[in-house]
Amino acid sequence: VATFSIATSESYYNSRGERIEDTQWHNMVAWGRPGEVAAQYLKKGQEVAIEGKLIHRSYETGSGETKYITEININSILMLGGKKSA
Repeated sequence: VATFSIATSESYYNSRGERIEDTQWHNMVAWGRPGEVAAQYLKKGQEVAIEGKLIHRSYETGSGETKYITEININSILMLGGKKSA
């Protein structure tokens, strides 16, 4: 299994002409071959296309607090382009 996060970003201009950048982070879980590919080949900043399904689950912390999490269970990974240059 491989677990990691990816970011999706979009930018737009608001009514005052200001550029707005919105970034969302997503938790990924990859089992089997997609997990092997992710662990071996993916690097920070690399563009990828992910196909999978959303999984919603909850768990209880040691202090009894219930936490909720949404993950994407990956079916396939397609590597796009190279690493972003900073």
